[in-house]
Amino acid sequence: MNKENSKLLQSVMVPGGALLATALILDLAGNTISGAVVQFFQLSTFCAALFLAFRFRLGRILLTLLTLLLANRAVEFFMAANPATAGPGRIAIEVVSLLVAANYLILCAFEGQPFSLGSMAPGLALIFFESVLVAVLCRPGATSSPAIFRAAPFGLSFLAPLPFPALALCTATFAYLVGRFWIKRKLLEGGLAWSLLAAFCSLHAGRSSRAAAAYMGTAALMIAASIVESSYRLAYHDELTSLPGRRAFNEAVLHLDHPFVVAAVDIDHFKSFNDTYGHDIGDHVLRMVAGKLAQVTGGGAAYRVGGEEFTVLFQGKGVHEVVPHLEILRTTIESSNFSVRGGAERRTEARGTDRRKKASARARRAPKKTAARTSRTNALTVTVSIGAAASKSENANWVNVVEEADKALYRAKAAGRNRVEAGLAGTGRTTRRVRSAAT
Repeated sequence: MNKENSKLLQSVMVPGGALLATALILDLAGNTISGAVVQFFQLSTFCAALFLAFRFRLGRILLTLLTLLLANRAVEFFMAANPATAGPGRIAIEVVSLLVAANYLILCAFEGQPFSLGSMAPGLALIFFESVLVAVLCRPGATSSPAIFRAAPFGLSFLAPLPFPALALCTATFAYLVGRFWIKRKLLEGGLAWSLLAAFCSLHAGRSSRAAAAYMGTAALMIAASIVESSYRLAYHDELTSLPGRRAFNEAVLHLDHPFVVAAVDIDHFKSFNDTYGHDIGDHVLRMVAGKLAQVTGGGAAYRVGGEEFTVLFQGKGVHEVVPHLEILRTTIESSNFSVRGGAERRTEARGTDRRKKASARARRAPKKTAARTSRTNALTVTVSIGAAASKSENANWVNVVEEADKALYRAKAAGRNRVEAGLAGTGRTTRRVRSAAT
């Protein structure tokens, strides 16, 4: 697992796992906290989560919070009126637990929808219908819920009061949310997965209003924390490559102490490559290069500072120590390739009578050089040029080091690209030059 994946996993595991563990410990410790404090905790966390969801225009999260809030109120109401192991109280647990897991799954379809009453109307209608369904099934005098809510195939039995269908759907939904988190790299998916577990802990503790309220408040707190973490990540990380972005770089350089090395990395002929193969393939190249940069050896930290430009910072290293690691990075990127389906030209354009004329004109204007070499099987090989500079004294200004790294990068490009150039900040001379044998 590379450093970026490790940080992403930590950003989800630490708040979510810590919050759920704390709630479990307090539950096991018994009624050590007054009911008024627990109710205030639940109310404040829901208010905070709802405010953040509204402020960041997250319709799906608003609907999820509304589901949890109504589920908690329904269980509290019917359990208070019917605390026995059967009847409306028991029915409420069976029905609500299945509907909560189902809503988490259904509301995934609302991701990316515009934040408006019209786009959320189907979700609101679904929640209203479910509220009516719960009220009808838990009417006074009802003795049991429909079999679909409490079926236990093959004679399986689980911890009461949660029935098998709800537990099975909760497990499937949790796995689905975790998979979405890992594929999409979105912290909200991880926060929703944790909140689902906390919500089911609340439903399991349905007969204890204090514990149920504490767990449901924890679920809302997990969602609020994931919103904050997501906004932080959007501010400090590049959305396309998942690398730390310009703002993170600007903060990191303020904490550099001598000795340190700044390495400027640029994809060779990227503009020509983008014009030839299209922006979709160009984005694929950026993600591929960023993935290799995230795994740079020697203790380096990679940042995307703009376009096809990246920077790697090495703390506590000299230029001679860093160059071998940069050379490994360069050769790793050069040896990585991918295929372009359907030929070299991948630009998308509207169909029309002059489409062939435009294609012919574009072919005549196509640049002779691109950022990649293409084989007969359309396998592309991308190369990068790297310029590195090191601080030369305790008083070295990081701005000067960055400028010297840029100068070294220009020398690498002028000398033929696909190479590493390095020098000391302020000296204006090259200390080591590495040329690729493949250039």
